[in-house]
Amino acid sequence: MQFSENWLREFVNPPLTSAELAHSLTMAGLEVEALHGVAPAFGVVVVAQVLTVEKHPDADKLKLCRVDAGQGDTLQIVCGAPNVSAGMKVPCALVGAELPGIKIKAARVRGIESFGMLCSARELGLSEDHSGLMSLDTDAPPGADLRGALELDEAVHTLKLTPNLAHCLSLAGIA
Repeated sequence: MQFSENWLREFVNPPLTSAELAHSLTMAGLEVEALHGVAPAFGVVVVAQVLTVEKHPDADKLKLCRVDAGQGDTLQIVCGAPNVSAGMKVPCALVGAELPGIKIKAARVRGIESFGMLCSARELGLSEDHSGLMSLDTDAPPGADLRGALELDEAVHTLKLTPNLAHCLSLAGIA
C-alpha cells in the first residue's frame, strides 16, 4: 500500500523526519518497503505565464513565445509544443535548470535566441505524457517555484502489509 506522508500528517503529526517516520512504522510492525519523493529531482523550474505566441520566422512547427517567469523582464523562448497559447500558465525551466537528463542553457534555435524551456510533464519526469506543455491551473504567481506550487517535495511511503494487518489499508488505520 502506498500513502502520502502529508495525508498521514493530517491525522497525526509526530515530530519525526520522513526517514524516522518510516523507521518508526517498521518497528511498529508495518514494514516500509520504499520511501521516495513524488517527483524526481529538478531545480530552477518556475510557474510562468505565456504572454504572446507568434510563428517562428524560419520554422513551420516552432513558435516564438514571450513569457512572464517572474524575473522582472519577459523572456523570449522558442517552443515546439502544439498546445502553447497566450494566457496559459506552464512550467518554465530557466537558464541553469537541471531536469532529468537535460541541462538548460541559453541557445539559438534557427537564428532566434531562446532563454529557457517551457516543459511537458515528461520533461519534468512527472508522467509519460509528451503531447504538449503541462498546463497549470494554479493561482501561483509567475516566478513561484514549481515544486512548492505543486507540492512536489512530498514523500510517498510504500508498506508491505500482511493479511493480518487489513486495518492498515487506510490512512486512519495507519495513524
